[in-house]
Amino acid sequence: MSEFWLISAPGDKENLQALERMNTVTSKSNLSYNTKFPIPDFKVGTLDSLVGLSDELGKLDTFAESLIKRMAQSVVEVMEDSKGKVPENLLANGGLKEKLKCLKIDLTSFVTHFEWDMAKYPAKQPLVSVVDTLAKQLAQIETDLKSRTAAYNTLKTNLENLEKKSMGNLFTRTLSDIVSKEDFVLDSEYLVTLLVIVPKPSYAQWQKTYESLSDMVVPRSTKLIAEDNEGGLFTVTLFRKVIDDFKTKAKENKFTVREFYYDEKEIKREREELSRLLSDKKQQYQTSCVALKKGSSTFPDHKVQVTPLGNPDRPAAGQTDRERESEGEGEGPLLRWLKVNFSEAFIAWIHIKALRVFVESVLRYGLPVNFQAVLLQPHKKSSTKRLREVLNSVFRHLDQVAAASVLDASVDIPGLQLGNQDYFPYVYFHIDLSLLD
Repeated sequence: MSEFWLISAPGDKENLQALERMNTVTSKSNLSYNTKFPIPDFKVGTLDSLVGLSDELGKLDTFAESLIKRMAQSVVEVMEDSKGKVPENLLANGGLKEKLKCLKIDLTSFVTHFEWDMAKYPAKQPLVSVVDTLAKQLAQIETDLKSRTAAYNTLKTNLENLEKKSMGNLFTRTLSDIVSKEDFVLDSEYLVTLLVIVPKPSYAQWQKTYESLSDMVVPRSTKLIAEDNEGGLFTVTLFRKVIDDFKTKAKENKFTVREFYYDEKEIKREREELSRLLSDKKQQYQTSCVALKKGSSTFPDHKVQVTPLGNPDRPAAGQTDRERESEGEGEGPLLRWLKVNFSEAFIAWIHIKALRVFVESVLRYGLPVNFQAVLLQPHKKSSTKRLREVLNSVFRHLDQVAAASVLDASVDIPGLQLGNQDYFPYVYFHIDLSLLD
């Protein structure tokens, strides 16, 4: 499952023993895979400031999750011809061990082996500053995402509009990709070539009558140059001064003269525009995305897929020139930007989860700071109810009212603004990595 439960309990002897009991029961019953979730000691500040931070982090958590889901969906849209390769392009940069800082790993491995990034978010700074750094980082990514996806969507819309012109029937579609210079009499003072749409059942009638529809029609000048399910597009050459008369007689015989003027420059421009838009759209992703490099790093009980970091602006340390060249092969600028910034936003999101656990644990369990955070990964959906019952039983002593309310929705918790379904005797936050659902 791609679902995780991030919980915490007080770090005293009694509750550490409770955590051990939880690990024993969940392991024997095959309910979840549990790992410690390390969170550094932050500068707490005042409890009032923590209450404010709790609200702010809740909003930032929701915003970050929404942002990475939008970015994941953008990757799907850009990789529309290779959607099966989308998951391998939604990775996180390092964050496990120092030697893996230049590698990309799958999202599950990043979460289960999380380490706080001290360089990016110094724990010695006040909590307010750390939260502000995360908020500004995510806001900038969202701003860039909006501008880049808007440009890409404009490109797609312009391309679709041009492609629509080459669809439809002979009455509405563009003719620039059908006709050629040789089909027309050009640069003549007296003669002109018209295009006439003839219903399929009327082909024989057209061949018999077109020369007599008006005076001054050039004999044997008609030629079928294109057809669809309903009819065909014929050329006919006549003198300019009988155009109106020919159109009237053609209409009476259910032949339709298609208004069209052969302009070689305009046709060339339209073809070049379509080719350019197709090329520009393709270059945002290109035909082959970067596959994961072979090789893996294995942690106890958990395999971690890895691939070199593809930072478009700075090569990863230790890479050869040839490795750096192959790293970006087949990637367009939009896909490359999405991959790098999806990773940044995802890493920021998990750091926000860690901050929420810290703040809520201090508010719930008090000072001095002493709690243990644990990450649980339920093995299957059907086991989540039983897992919740185990946690409720193990930590019931932390809050008898909350423990009862888990099973009895009618129980109100005085002073609590959250819905009962979100409140448990222990600190709890949910992480769902089903970003493409």
